Amino acid sequence: MASISAELNRRIGLLVDRAGRVEKMAVGNATRVDVPREPSAPAGRTRFCTLRFIATRIGDRELEPADLAPIALHLLDALAIIAVETDGAPGPVRVAHLLPAAEGEPQTAGLGRYRLFPPRPAHRVDDDFPSLIAALEEEFDRQRLRTRAAGREGRAILVHVTTGRRLDAEESMEELEELAASSGLAVVERTVQRRQSFDRKTLMGAGKLQDLIIHAQRLQADFMIVDQNLTPAQARAIAQATELKVLDRSQLILDIFADRARTSEGKIQVELAQLKYLLPRLASRGDSGLSRLMGGIGGRGPGEQKLEMDRRRVRDRIGVLEKRLLTERRRREQRRARRRDRDVPVVSLVGYTNAGKSTLLNRLTRSDVFVEHRMFATLDPTSRRLRLPREREIVINDTVGFIRDLPKDLLAAFRATLEEIEDSDLIIHLVDGSHPRHEVQIKAVDTILKELEYGGIARLLVFNKTDLLDDAGRHDLLVGRDAVAISATKGTGLDDLLTRIDRMLPLRARSL
Repeated sequence: MASISAELNRRIGLLVDRAGRVEKMAVGNATRVDVPREPSAPAGRTRFCTLRFIATRIGDRELEPADLAPIALHLLDALAIIAVETDGAPGPVRVAHLLPAAEGEPQTAGLGRYRLFPPRPAHRVDDDFPSLIAALEEEFDRQRLRTRAAGREGRAILVHVTTGRRLDAEESMEELEELAASSGLAVVERTVQRRQSFDRKTLMGAGKLQDLIIHAQRLQADFMIVDQNLTPAQARAIAQATELKVLDRSQLILDIFADRARTSEGKIQVELAQLKYLLPRLASRGDSGLSRLMGGIGGRGPGEQKLEMDRRRVRDRIGVLEKRLLTERRRREQRRARRRDRDVPVVSLVGYTNAGKSTLLNRLTRSDVFVEHRMFATLDPTSRRLRLPREREIVINDTVGFIRDLPKDLLAAFRATLEEIEDSDLIIHLVDGSHPRHEVQIKAVDTILKELEYGGIARLLVFNKTDLLDDAGRHDLLVGRDAVAISATKGTGLDDLLTRIDRMLPLRARSL
């Protein structure tokens, strides 16, 4: 290799498997040789691709981070650089491999990510590579066991790129971590990058992306979740640069909705939203980047086979789903019309996800609607009868939780569900008063209601979970506001709530 490299004045690289067989060869120029792109680890493996990359380099110098990056980017067992002397003889050989990172460890830059062997003459490179790699993989396994459990779906790193305040970005990341946990992922790293402007190709820039990929490999992450909505071009560019599965915020929310939908209408709405989201992201069949955008988390609901349909078939499917959704919408309208004929007032519970709407519905109506302390535990709408103190009967609706930056396709697809709000005589805006960002959540819900053109409906602000606050905290919530403080789990404040509902409803309906 050294002799040929000197004669051609070009760098040469070989991919060698664990049995010592040459899998592939690459010829570069005088200063650079690229690793021939190979698939990631074989089925059943979680880390290394079982290949080493051995390359020549004209002259002798120490290894630099750019030399070592292919180890993580291509999941290599190891990398060896052979210096080529002026007479074509092989000079010192430098060997390196990736080191695992402990969860919570700061992102290590430069050479700290790797183990570097001292430079040796070629005839002194007598390492037992099979044993070395076996020991390294055992070390990764031990490190993984020492860290937080991986979750049922895998491990994820979260990324937020901002041009604004870092504090706002950190708050957004807190919510993204809750979303990831709701989807069954264990978060092993959170990264915020502040830039002057977003990179049009990769959002975060090629250098930062490479650093994130290397750190993700050291943490044995399976997913990279970006706290922005990626353009189709950005999603493909990032997916093509890594074997990690890449999701953006919208795709993660869509996945949670797909996992929670139970009724026929809910499933139709989810599939419709997913297909509309993925339509501009569909590329040619067999595209390697696309394959990592689909299946499993981020591709639930329609499933991988449907998501790989060509654009025409996807559009046809969207048309079918929209017709089915229209049918469901008409049925829902008929039910609402019957309700209006009986002159029964309607009250709708709205609020940020995980504000406690289903818990409140259960407490008021003695129902058993599914409740769980996680985001979007309730997806399908629920209506129940409720008798107020003055012997008035009303219908109370539990609606899907809102969230900041709700994907537009998802909001449009769920408009039929949210139309329950349209016929409401009163909206109860339920807020988790114990949440540190409850003011931001109030504004987010107000914005969505305005977008849906429901801003003109009478509204009552209700702070829930006030049992988690002290007296001063409860006082601060209510000062300067026409609001009610309750605890749905403890049952406190509910009499005041029912009295306020009774007073705010029109006096046209009594017990039937």
